[in-house]
Parts: sequence; structure tokens; C-alpha cells
Amino acid sequence: MDEILKYFPALSDVQKHQFAALSELYRDWNAKINVISRKDIDYLYEHHVLHSLAIGKVLRFTPDTRILDFGTGGGFPGIPLAILFPNCQFKLIDGTGKKIRVATEVSNAIGLKNVVIEQLRGEDEKGKYDFIVSRAVMKLSDLMKIIHRNIAKEQHNALPNGVFCLKGGDVIHEVMPYKKIVQITPIHTLFKEEWFKEKNVIYVPI
Repeated sequence: MDEILKYFPALSDVQKHQFAALSELYRDWNAKINVISRKDIDYLYEHHVLHSLAIGKVLRFTPDTRILDFGTGGGFPGIPLAILFPNCQFKLIDGTGKKIRVATEVSNAIGLKNVVIEQLRGEDEKGKYDFIVSRAVMKLSDLMKIIHRNIAKEQHNALPNGVFCLKGGDVIHEVMPYKKIVQITPIHTLFKEEWFKEKNVIYVPI
């Protein structure tokens, strides 16, 4: 929790309680259904929660923004972002049932009211959203082909509707088709922990 409070000191008591509860919940569910690597669970807040919240540092979503977490796995980045933005609406989808079960149980346990979670392939999602968020699910070009039709036309935020992806390593080749419009934010400019050194938030307006 210290990593979260360091960068997000203005959290409400409810948000602090929800973030604090994640450690025990994910440890418990991870012992039953492995959605986070065994060695990585000890770094849950840095490697998963704070990593997810980097998107919230790039853009502070306005109330009533609709966000789709494409390929959420066990709930990242969707659950941390839903805690951070309680007045926004989130839908979390993944094609793997056991991962969706973990995300659902964690969400229910911390009392998230702004989240819908569904086992669904991205290609089958029909809803319209202001933003799509994703954490290293697939190549950016493949993702863009699938979600292009899911972006709403109405604008509500400081940035145009589009896609936020969390990706590590050298992303230059991957973003080349979008080089005129893409925005790459190195996460080490947002968070000082060494682990974020080669991690990025990639934003592509649609």
C-alpha cells in the first residue's frame, strides 16, 4: 500500500480500504487459481496495482467515462482503475473463465459498484466505450483491428477517445503504424521504482 499512497495521497478512506484488501484477496485466490506468478505475488502493489494506475496518471478520466478492460486476466488494469475512478463505468472481459472468476470475486469482495465483469472474447464485445485499456494482451495492431468498432463517438475527456496499452520493452516497431498520433509515456517518468524503467503507457486516439 505504501507505493499507492506515495503517488495517490488524496484517496478516500473507502479507496484506501479497497486497495489494502487486494493483497490478501489475490494471495488467497492465487493459491487456488494461479493468475499471478508465484514469485510476483509478493510484488502485487508495484508490479500489478501501481502498474495499472499509470494509465490514471496519463489521463484523469472524467465522471461517467465508459472504459473497457480488454483481456483483463485477474482484473488488471481494470480493478485498480475502477477503485481510482469510482464515478466511471468499467467493463472487464476475458475469454478464460477461471481468470474472470478471480476478477469477479475480488471485485465483489471490495464492494466495487462501477464494474461489470464477463467471460467474453474481445471479438464478441458489442458495446461502445470512451476508452479501451489493456495490459500486454496482444500486438497493438491486432488489438486496434478488433476494438476499433467499440469506440464511442461522443467525447468527454481531455484526450480524444482511444486506446491505452501497458507495454514493456522496445515498442518503437509496434507503434510505427501510428507514429503520427501515438503518445508514449515512459512509466519511470511517473513512478520512480526501478521496475518501471522499460515500461510504457501507449495511447492511441481513434
